[in-house]
Amino acid sequence: MGRRIYLFILIIFFLAGCRNPGKNNDGKIIYKIATLKGPSSMGMIGLIDSIGHTPDANIQIDILNEPIQVRRMVLDGTADFAILPTTMAAILYNKGLKYRLIAIPVWGTLYLFGKDTTITSWEDLKNKRVHVMAKGMTPDVLFRFLLQKNGINPEKDITLDYRFPTHVDLANAVAAGQADLGVISEPLVSLVMHKNKDVHPIFDLNFEWHKLQGIPIAQTSFLGKEDIIRENPQLVEQLVLAYGESTRWVNQNPDSAATLIVKYNILPDKEVAFHSIPRSNLNFVRANKIQSQIEEYLKVFYDMNPEIIGGKIPDENFVY
Repeated sequence: MGRRIYLFILIIFFLAGCRNPGKNNDGKIIYKIATLKGPSSMGMIGLIDSIGHTPDANIQIDILNEPIQVRRMVLDGTADFAILPTTMAAILYNKGLKYRLIAIPVWGTLYLFGKDTTITSWEDLKNKRVHVMAKGMTPDVLFRFLLQKNGINPEKDITLDYRFPTHVDLANAVAAGQADLGVISEPLVSLVMHKNKDVHPIFDLNFEWHKLQGIPIAQTSFLGKEDIIRENPQLVEQLVLAYGESTRWVNQNPDSAATLIVKYNILPDKEVAFHSIPRSNLNFVRANKIQSQIEEYLKVFYDMNPEIIGGKIPDENFVY
């Protein structure tokens, strides 16, 4: 793989420490990255594997199931770097948490999915029941936005059902036939298709968003502690290079990447992982190169309900 990725990792290990990272029992500085089981960790799987093959690594990557677990690590300061939905990153920044947005690594992974073969247009969703994982979270708000833009009143023309509270719960319900229609994220889309051959993607919500807005969905953010960015920018830059190179390698080598994705328990099946990679829209882009796109993305949520992003558009210091 990536000898180049491995070399980036070696550079990171020998960089000077900063003031606030954690330490292990030997007193060695350890930088913690909190990531999510799914596209976020899939894109950095080359980085994860390189660290796994380096016994003296001073970087620890925690792969967590739900954004709320990553948010907890940001709130208590145990995560030096974190990957979260961009809306949640904005909330945390607006609350005064000292983290800045370094890059966007995942560009929209949401699909309307199910076994209903009668739906070929947005108009066909009228009077249907669609399951969404949690009211007010990114999938819900984004889907409501697309409904409105396509002439569907989410309060009157359609029933939005929130009985399945997490991505996994909803995916399992769709796979088991307990929910005919659901807004689901990759890689669970591929997992559901693997379990139940009768379900299929109905709308690619990422494509539908791009068609309306002219920009992709800046769905997921890679954040870093402000003091690490200030005091050890070389560490940050080398980590950016390694994460970006890992993402490129995954897109170019999906078969090898799928093997690692299963090895590190991100997904249980290599075929599912292989098919999920192209649908996960992995593309590591520095935030300072696309600041206006990020602001435009957040403004959509702000216009619907300012509290979704913490009451205001984050100021210019949000982006590193």
